[in-house]
Amino acid sequence: MISVSIDERFRRVVLALCVGVIFAGTMAANAAQADDNKKGKSVTHQSFGKTPDGIETTLYTVANSHGATMKVTSYGARLVSLEVPDRAGKFANVTLGLGSAEKYAEHAAYFGCTTGRFANRIAKGQFSLDGKDYKLATNNGPNHLHGGIKGFDRQVWKGEEVAAKDALGVKFTFRSPDGDQGYPGTLDTTVTYFLTESNELKIEYVATASDKATVLNLTNHAYWNLAGAGNGDVLGQKLFIAADNCLAVDDGLIPTGKLTPVKGTALDFTEAHQIGARIDETKKGADPGGYDHCYVLRSQKGELALAARVEDPQSGRVMEVYTTEPAIQLYTSNFLDGDAKNGGFKQHSAFCLETQHYPDSPNHREFPSTVLKPGQTYKQTTVYKFLTK
Repeated sequence: MISVSIDERFRRVVLALCVGVIFAGTMAANAAQADDNKKGKSVTHQSFGKTPDGIETTLYTVANSHGATMKVTSYGARLVSLEVPDRAGKFANVTLGLGSAEKYAEHAAYFGCTTGRFANRIAKGQFSLDGKDYKLATNNGPNHLHGGIKGFDRQVWKGEEVAAKDALGVKFTFRSPDGDQGYPGTLDTTVTYFLTESNELKIEYVATASDKATVLNLTNHAYWNLAGAGNGDVLGQKLFIAADNCLAVDDGLIPTGKLTPVKGTALDFTEAHQIGARIDETKKGADPGGYDHCYVLRSQKGELALAARVEDPQSGRVMEVYTTEPAIQLYTSNFLDGDAKNGGFKQHSAFCLETQHYPDSPNHREFPSTVLKPGQTYKQTTVYKFLTK
């Protein structure tokens, strides 16, 4: 009898311990979820004003559990702001943006937008495809720039909240009809912005052509200042680009078809140095008033690879750029001049690192193809990863 009683007590003790462990685990999980909620891990949305056509737009706010916050809008499938910490844990918005759809409709700088159908320039706004000549809208002198007069940046996209492993985000979709800005074929495009738990902005692009072959080159046109938007210029921030060549261009910034080695020139960022260290050399002769150059990345395999790295010595913020694209355009906001319609931002108050295919590719057979045929799927991914040093 004594032996049976001890066994029964032992069984009850073990059972109680098991129940306690399960209860503690449940409480810990609930506490962790509550902690995430307190830190604002969420997706919310609100009205962002109307386009000139009177179409309502939406602003989405995405927050991770570490306090980073991303804002994107359906107007132009556009990044509006991104708040990340400095070395002291202080958060600041590091991309130039505006406060409403009405302000974006007035501005002329492509802040944060999805550019398409074709990012960058197409010479004289024309190309041939499958034996047929196409004439596009011209909006950059005689040339076509960033999709034309009403490119993807001027369209209202359909948005929806999405979730992935360790990330929350917003997926935008848009159908571009046959003949849009002169482009052939109907095109369905999806752009998804994710904010990860590792303080990464991940952008995924997917597109399909349904009825005719077309040309396609998508990118995001975010303007970055790691010291914080509006906090001075970026000339003291240090830049590395994983590229040994850039595209030679003519006076209209149209590629000649040749690659130019950057080693030992003002375009050399193969070792990290200040953006402003040699910028004056780019302002001589017919060159642009700063950097506006397309770099041919070392990685040409279509795999996600490091393309660039930028460090702000003052704040300690570091941004690494990874992409599946073969090129990256460095632009140092040369044409910002303090105009109120562009947010009052001044020249060199930000830099752009636009991952993309080569400009004017439809007119250069020697460049990687940008042709998308019916039944094919276009995919690319770019990641902006934020760290501190």
